[in-house]
Amino acid sequence: MDWLFPFLAGLFAVASAVLAWRYAVLRRRLKAYFLTLRRLTEEKQPVAALPEDFSGLEDLSNAVKNLAKAQAARAESLEAERTRLAAVLEQMTDGVIIADRSGRIQFINPTAQKLFDAPNASGRSVIEVLRHHQLVETWQRCQQSGQLQEESAELTRRRLFLQLVVLPDHQTGGSILLFHDLTRVRRLEVVRRDFISNVSHELRTPLASLKALTETLRDGALEDPQAAPRFLARIETEVDALTQMAQELLDLSRIESGQVALQFDQVDPLHLLETSAERMRAQAERAGLTLSVVETGALPQVRADRGRLEQVLVNLIHNAIKFTPPGGTITLSATAEPGKVRFSVSDTGVGIAEEDLDRIFERFFKSDRARAGGGTGLGLSISRHIVEAHGGRIWAESVEGHGSTFHFTIPV
Repeated sequence: MDWLFPFLAGLFAVASAVLAWRYAVLRRRLKAYFLTLRRLTEEKQPVAALPEDFSGLEDLSNAVKNLAKAQAARAESLEAERTRLAAVLEQMTDGVIIADRSGRIQFINPTAQKLFDAPNASGRSVIEVLRHHQLVETWQRCQQSGQLQEESAELTRRRLFLQLVVLPDHQTGGSILLFHDLTRVRRLEVVRRDFISNVSHELRTPLASLKALTETLRDGALEDPQAAPRFLARIETEVDALTQMAQELLDLSRIESGQVALQFDQVDPLHLLETSAERMRAQAERAGLTLSVVETGALPQVRADRGRLEQVLVNLIHNAIKFTPPGGTITLSATAEPGKVRFSVSDTGVGIAEEDLDRIFERFFKSDRARAGGGTGLGLSISRHIVEAHGGRIWAESVEGHGSTFHFTIPV
């Protein structure tokens, strides 16, 4: 039995050596696998780059690879969602700003960049970009209360009217700012209000005159052989004015809504100027004015509705007659430009104030009601819509006291 103890000792030693060797091998494999995982993570390689098998670590290797695949799938789904969200925010017509809890901008879409003229706003503060006390205070209220806040504000310097909605982000402590540009809606509201006011004003004068005239006739003037015809003529004049206003309003409404179908044809610009001048020549002579057409050389024909363009020219000549003192001149001309012909109506009249030049084509606008006299204030608005329906542009140049020139272009 003396041999048993040494035998067991030797067997134990061999077993210990084998276990130590297996442990060393396992440790080296674990270290190698760890290094492989770390390298894949740092280099952001796909999961497919993981080795298919590690001898002795098959279960661990497969489990890690399955976990990595699941994580990769989730990451891919999140990235796709992020890309879709970014695309939506980029294309939104509303401005969007996302800020962190300290007020630093983390994201701003192109619409917001344009609204606040801030192309490089990321990383800057909300206060620095907005630069408007009402908008900044609304954002600060949201940060303090953690509740949705709304505000409407007018950016006077940029002529914008914005509605701001600030949403708190309870997860990050930041906020999302949504800006809706209501400038066009506000402008349309002002136009609607002014239109109603102007129609009321324009109707009030002839209606008051008609009422006064009929009351005078009823009180005895109808029996006066000399007064009666004069009062009836005045009534006829006021009715004609109302009829003209109703017709022009109807024309303007039809043109704006696209209900007027233009009859396009090839039109000679010089002939168009001459026929328009001939229609208004007698009226110009009665006002003591000289009306002439200036030839500027050969002109290409334009594609236009002859009747509607003649209506534009007659409106412009009529305005020139109305605001040019006796002894003045009115000149019609046309010049060829690349791809178009420019028509011009110049006068030596009283001119238009600089601040009114941008508004003279508005409905019912009269640059000086004290001197405007008759007319509905619709002629220039109708002319603008007719020219724009032809694909052209109309504008005016004037120096107050030194006459005006109205131009419009028509494609050839």
